[in-house]
Amino acid sequence: MSHIDQPCHLWHTYIGLSRPQRKESGDKHFFLPSLTIVKTSKYNALNFLPMNLFEQFQRLANAYFLFLLFLQLIPQISSLAWYTTVIPLMVVLSITAVKDAIDDVKRHQNDNQVNNRSVLVLMNAVPEFVILKADILLLSSSEPYSLAYIETAELDGETNLKVKQAITVTSEMEDNLKLLSAFDGEVRCESPNNKLDRFTGILMYKGKNYILNHDRLILRGCVIRNTDWCYGLVIFTGPDTKVMQNSGKSTFKRTHIDHLMNVLVLWIFLFLGCMCFLLAVGHYIWENNKGYYFQDYLPWEDYVSSSVFSATLMFWSYFIILNTMVPISLYVSVEIIRLGNSFYINWDRKMFYEPKNTPAQARTTTLNEELGQVKYVFSDKTGTLTQNIMIFNKCSINGTLYGDVYDKNGPRTEKREKVDFSYNKLADPKFSFYDKTLVEAVKRGDRWVHLFFLSLSLCHTVISEEKVEGELVYQAQSPDEGALVTAARNFGFVFRSRTSETIMVVEMGKARIYQLLAILDFSNVRKRMSVIVRTPENRILLFCKGADTIICELLHPSCRSLKDITMDHLDDFASDGLRTLMVAYRELDSAFFQDWSKKHSEACLSLEDRENKISIVYEEIERDLMLLGATAIEDKLQDGVPETILTLNKAKIKIWVLTGDKQETAVNIAYACNIFEDEMDEIFIVEGNNDETVGGELRYEGRTATASSWEQLCLRGENGGEREGQGRFCPKSFWGSLECRCVLVLQAHALEGNLELELVRTACMCKGVICCRMTPLQKAQVVELVKKYKKAVTLAIGDGANDVSMIKAAHIGVGISGQEGMQAMLSSDYAFSQFRYLQRLLLVHGRWSYNRMCKFLSYFFYKNFSFTLVHVWYAFYSGFSAQTVYDTWFITFYNLVYTSLPVLGLSLFDQDVNETWSLRFPELYEPGQHNLYFNKKEFVKCLLHGIYSSFVLFFIPMGTVYNSVRKDGKEISDYQSFSLIVQTSLLCVVTMQITLETTYWTMISHVFTWGSLGFYFCVLFFLYSDGLCLLFPDIFQFLGNILNTLNLPQMWLSVILSIILCMLPVIGYQFLKPLHPLPYPIRTKLKHTASRRSAYAFSHKQGFGALITSGKTRSLGKPQRRQSFNSPRHLSWLHLR
Repeated sequence: MSHIDQPCHLWHTYIGLSRPQRKESGDKHFFLPSLTIVKTSKYNALNFLPMNLFEQFQRLANAYFLFLLFLQLIPQISSLAWYTTVIPLMVVLSITAVKDAIDDVKRHQNDNQVNNRSVLVLMNAVPEFVILKADILLLSSSEPYSLAYIETAELDGETNLKVKQAITVTSEMEDNLKLLSAFDGEVRCESPNNKLDRFTGILMYKGKNYILNHDRLILRGCVIRNTDWCYGLVIFTGPDTKVMQNSGKSTFKRTHIDHLMNVLVLWIFLFLGCMCFLLAVGHYIWENNKGYYFQDYLPWEDYVSSSVFSATLMFWSYFIILNTMVPISLYVSVEIIRLGNSFYINWDRKMFYEPKNTPAQARTTTLNEELGQVKYVFSDKTGTLTQNIMIFNKCSINGTLYGDVYDKNGPRTEKREKVDFSYNKLADPKFSFYDKTLVEAVKRGDRWVHLFFLSLSLCHTVISEEKVEGELVYQAQSPDEGALVTAARNFGFVFRSRTSETIMVVEMGKARIYQLLAILDFSNVRKRMSVIVRTPENRILLFCKGADTIICELLHPSCRSLKDITMDHLDDFASDGLRTLMVAYRELDSAFFQDWSKKHSEACLSLEDRENKISIVYEEIERDLMLLGATAIEDKLQDGVPETILTLNKAKIKIWVLTGDKQETAVNIAYACNIFEDEMDEIFIVEGNNDETVGGELRYEGRTATASSWEQLCLRGENGGEREGQGRFCPKSFWGSLECRCVLVLQAHALEGNLELELVRTACMCKGVICCRMTPLQKAQVVELVKKYKKAVTLAIGDGANDVSMIKAAHIGVGISGQEGMQAMLSSDYAFSQFRYLQRLLLVHGRWSYNRMCKFLSYFFYKNFSFTLVHVWYAFYSGFSAQTVYDTWFITFYNLVYTSLPVLGLSLFDQDVNETWSLRFPELYEPGQHNLYFNKKEFVKCLLHGIYSSFVLFFIPMGTVYNSVRKDGKEISDYQSFSLIVQTSLLCVVTMQITLETTYWTMISHVFTWGSLGFYFCVLFFLYSDGLCLLFPDIFQFLGNILNTLNLPQMWLSVILSIILCMLPVIGYQFLKPLHPLPYPIRTKLKHTASRRSAYAFSHKQGFGALITSGKTRSLGKPQRRQSFNSPRHLSWLHLR
């Protein structure tokens, strides 16, 4: 149990306009506790340099070059100047540090944006504005009975209102600052946890204990609406709040290519060690066989005692010379490429959402190429796929379908002209409907149409507000209810106000008051709700609405033919992905109702098995109903969602919807979003309630998918798999080949048992997966399961705090910066405002980034192998003496200057196809999912290509200058001329190689590629100039070499031959190589039947029924506000952070 000491600090939900300042309160100073601050930044001004350097040297390559630097300081083994390593290392560390600083500054800005929100704290009755983010216990509010209306969109994605109520003993303090300041209660409650819907505690006040539950607690992230002020007691702050407890662990995300690069660097280290060992052995053999001939003019140093010791020194000398096999500029080049591709995302105007002036944001610069390899997308539903805006779309009344628009040519898909509701002064101007026949039926007084809309205007738990005459505001527990009541309002049946005992409805301009006798509220088990009213004509009517599967069982037998017609209409509604429910009524005999009312009262007062007894009483009266019709509500999707999902499916990206909603709602949206398609085989619903049942369903469906494929799946002897129950070995690699056009629907309890393997095995065969009733941590658990058993890149996308753990768990997290707060966005790697931008992020930016990174790595390793391995061939002609082929300055500038811009140009501007074709042909995305463009096999090809090129680059120049003379008869086979010829040939070859790799030429590409080659010659003239060589003869030793060598025809012959011999195999391979074969999926079929019907998806939780009948809302229409100190009465909503 956690304990909050007394006296407790109180707060007021007034949002200040200025930043909080410290103020004096008597002789005391009040400061905000540090626990209330949320911190996602990593550095500050003092610790940035040491922490950043420490992190950078944790990279194997940076630590390796630091080790090399120390080796180069040992004169006995150093064959290169120290600056050849220091200069590149300093540049790499500086660029990386600047990038890290920029990223952390952004994190600081986001932290400040979240933390700098003010509330009023009372200390010794003096109000102060401070930054406070907390879960609070509601003490009192401006509303009757200390109610507070909150919206929890940032927590669970639901925009409908919920009610919180203070306990009576604290509500009596109202807004009396003297009483509030003197409050000395003590709260004992549970420890901080991640249960958003649970809270247990005890308030000890004035010698009595008061039980506290979730209904008394307002969580951080809630929006208070229609409440002028409220006071509360801080329970949890900062990281202890339930929102932060659900945030999950922040882990440093690394791409699959990062992991591959680490493996390849280790391979290179091993290869480098082997080469150095072989060269050292060669030096030992040479010293024993030929070295003694050179002792007279090349004697050993004093510290060299034998050829073995000399060979040992040569090992480390070659280790220094061949260090460029692991280029120091590799990682910094990768970071620059990622940073540049991140800017493309930030600058993309087609991902800019104008209504909210929100651009796309790449909040990390380390995952861009991973965007081109995504196989699984895990998406939230509410606020991500949908707008959580319900629209009354169609209805069926007494067998007649309304909502489809027809003209002389038949059904019209475009709804152009809206129905005119000007005849109704209380109509909602934002409501749209297009079928004029329904309005005509209302105007001509169709009895069934009137009764239908009367039912919608009475059978609900909506609360009405009318602060301005004629302007009604409905507060509904469910957005569906709000949509239905609004529809009835526009068609002339206006729900205007209610008390605990009456409901006022304006019917076609005439006010009528109905006596409210009972509310039989909704529950997840009942899947329906009913109201019983007495009409002004003294008739007792029961109106009921609910799921069609439930209502059909309660209908009177005389409704059979009407039921069949209505069910056909419901099928049509379901095919359009609409949310449906049935509406029915029953007229009750007065005596029967009186008898039932007594039973109802007895059940409500029962102390044992109360809920079950109430349910039985409800069933007694909810029978023999007369069918009125059905409604169809559109859960309005975000723009472009169905098209986006269809496009992603073509790219072989599987969509999993993880939602806290119930199954019917999720399935309904899945149809609307194109996750379910008409040509799909079946929907496989896991309906078991325990491990044994669920496991049996999963295993049965997995085996019936295809017996032959399953036998292949359970092969023996393959690596990388998981053992099945009977000891058979199931290779992971085969799972990706099994595929069926089915969708799996899971409940949350399927994750609670030890069924990981069966669950992932079956789910990954399906085209899509719907997971219902998921808690935030269960969403993350699903992502972790796929990451554990599948070698595939995962992406999670959501918009609320309940999606944060999922976003952090996935390889890539995407936050929708919408109406549900900033929690998801602040925890994400990428953020934008609309789900439809996901296809552009993946298919355009992701695919380009992946292709560019693969080309970069292939070319980068190739050019460095070609550059470095020339030293190996030269060793056979230099007595394995660790002499370098190139000038020291060329070694220093090769990666840092001469070849950096061309490869950056390739990696930042290259496009195999433009964005239009990338979106038109999503199948182009598939090679990235299988990592075909750069892998261990491609790396070996680069190594072999580099070995061949280094062979050509050494022996072609040697052949052209061997025994050659100038025009004046002097020999040209001197070391400096040979070095210049080799390095010039090398640069020309790698430049031509990059021109073959480039598929999209821009002016910048031309400048970078040809300009770098020209810059090389300019640098040569500068470094080999007479002035530098005379000023610093020990550093610049190639005096006059440039002019003499460039005039030689042998040099240009060497360059041309080297280019031809190095390019011919590449060009031939490009023409002859086969296309990358993609794994062919084995199609299977799961034989499992499930209803196509879009069932009742009405409300997630119990409605306002109990609150209404308690009488606590009777003053809501025109509440009497109590005056308070500094009360912000002009605020219509408040936001807790």
